[in-house]
Amino acid sequence: MVIRRNHYDAAFEDYLRAAKAPYVAVDEKRRALAQNASIKSLDFIVYSQQGPNLLVDVKGRTEISPDQRQSRRWENWATIEDIQGLQQWQELFGEGFISALVFAYQLPPNSMSNNLETLFPYKGSLYAFYVVKIDEYRLKMRSRSHSWRTVFLHQQDFHEMRQPVDAIIQC
Repeated sequence: MVIRRNHYDAAFEDYLRAAKAPYVAVDEKRRALAQNASIKSLDFIVYSQQGPNLLVDVKGRTEISPDQRQSRRWENWATIEDIQGLQQWQELFGEGFISALVFAYQLPPNSMSNNLETLFPYKGSLYAFYVVKIDEYRLKMRSRSHSWRTVFLHQQDFHEMRQPVDAIIQC
């Protein structure tokens, strides 16, 4: 087990352990080199018995509750470097592997009644994990900030693409 300082990554790793999903935690402190170029590290390699294996980059976000906004909004931004790195990993691993962003949302305590697919408790907080395959994300991503080099999905696109992580990771 890799020591994780980011509570979103730690919660997702605890989820994988609880689900008995075979995985490899990647040491984020070192960047990988491939063909003399540095590639942004991914967070986990998750093995699947029934589908493609996942190359995962976890993106931690705090869900904004409906009472704070008119409608529920799920942040789903990533950096261009995240997207490019996941693309490169997918190409390097080849057939049988797909890269994906896992959006890990830390939810407010009242979320039990919000009709979410699966909530996972971790150290006194609740989390929801959603997967978006990198190839699908790339097709619909929009620029969020040119100077910060970030992209995002419109809410409708995100809701159509996202899948609860337990629908993909079947153990």
